Amino acid sequence: MAGLFKKLFNKGQENEQEEIQAEETEQLTDEEIEAILVEEMDQAVEEEEQEVKGESPDSFFSRLKDGLTKTRKSITGKLNGVLTSFKSVDEELFEELEEILITSDVGVSTTMKILDNLRNRVKEQNIKDPSEVKELLKQEILAIMGEDIERLEDQTPAVILVIGVNGVGKTTSIGKIAAKLKASGKKVIIAAADTFRAAAIDQLEIWGKRTGVDVIKHQEGSDPAAVIFDAINSAKSRKADVIICDTAGRLHNKKNLMEELKKIYRVIEREYPEAHKETLLVLDATTGQNAISQAALFKEAVDISGLVLTKLDGTAKGGIIIAIKSELDIPVKYIGVGEKVDDLQDFSSIDFVNALFEE
Repeated sequence: MAGLFKKLFNKGQENEQEEIQAEETEQLTDEEIEAILVEEMDQAVEEEEQEVKGESPDSFFSRLKDGLTKTRKSITGKLNGVLTSFKSVDEELFEELEEILITSDVGVSTTMKILDNLRNRVKEQNIKDPSEVKELLKQEILAIMGEDIERLEDQTPAVILVIGVNGVGKTTSIGKIAAKLKASGKKVIIAAADTFRAAAIDQLEIWGKRTGVDVIKHQEGSDPAAVIFDAINSAKSRKADVIICDTAGRLHNKKNLMEELKKIYRVIEREYPEAHKETLLVLDATTGQNAISQAALFKEAVDISGLVLTKLDGTAKGGIIIAIKSELDIPVKYIGVGEKVDDLQDFSSIDFVNALFEE
């Protein structure tokens, strides 16, 4: 155990010395943007109507399970191996469980919390068989994740402000959320308020054209709050149900960006006070503990109502969801478990834990 913590401590020091690469923006030409997105957009159009109405809950769970394959192997696969190798429940077994959880990015503090509760329950219930520990662990994780929250589809009219550093999949997530809401019968407008990066506006326009969602935009470098103002007026005149607002993805602890967001909030509150308001933070699950650092910094400046975790299918460290919920108590509302439009799913804590422990 001491060796594991030494490695983690050294790794943590290295991570603290690295700056979050949020200021860097990709300079893409229109042709490059089209090349990157056109294939995905074509798939989105074909699958959009099937996403909500044409597929069973089993199909959604199957995709979730497939998307969590790497994380499931990292946690449940190793867990099964450990439990079958022990004849009794002892401290050595708990140390093995500790390593499994920490290396899956559940985090040190969350892992200690889980294992302390696990030890108490094992003692209280006088559990001797290691095979029974798996179900207890599952219950502990489910208790951390909490109950499922109300879906965004159930809140109208609504303004959804989407924040996050560049490179986490923010713009693509906005397009997928728009397609998802539209497929559920909602009329959606996108506000392209990331006016500091031309590629962001271009990407949203492509999503809008191919999914039939109106995009409100201004010229590059214009006032983001003015874009939001126009989007609200457009939503009222067109009787739209939801406005999804993109925002600049520059370094989140910079004062000017926080002031920009505050100005946007004031415009929304003044012009559309009756609308339900959401602030979604997009995080890249493959960045592991760095995602928690981003969420913590954003939370200091912005009232975050939910998270969108992208690229869960590309990492074995999906335990980061558990760590974020435990340490920051921010609910996860959407998770991305694939490249297709319908692979961005409403988050269900029960489905997530079941998929994580599915054999």
